[in-house]
Amino acid sequence: MKTFRSVKVFLLRVLHSAVFKYSVVCILGILIVGFLDENSVWSHMKNRQRIEELKEETEKYNADFRRDQAQIRELERNPKAMEKIARERYFMKADDEDIFVLSDDDREAKGVIKHETTE
Repeated sequence: MKTFRSVKVFLLRVLHSAVFKYSVVCILGILIVGFLDENSVWSHMKNRQRIEELKEETEKYNADFRRDQAQIRELERNPKAMEKIARERYFMKADDEDIFVLSDDDREAKGVIKHETTE
């Protein structure tokens, strides 16, 4: 019993001491500023990561833009380039040509019906 009483007295002294009160206030302040606040360190870290992702996306779009601008300049200078794009993308053809489109799509083959036979 004496040990429990001495522990109780020690804990009461610690709880009423100024150092304990200041340390609790400091720890709570750090938690609020670090994690709970709108402008916390955690939100700054997430925002910086998002900024990096957006910069990468911007670089990708700029590369696409430069590629498209070069293609537009080529189309303006070379009429054969326009013909090439029309043939490749839109499957246009001349009057004396036939077009065969080969696809890499993984389409399921239709099964054989039981009363049909394959030869």
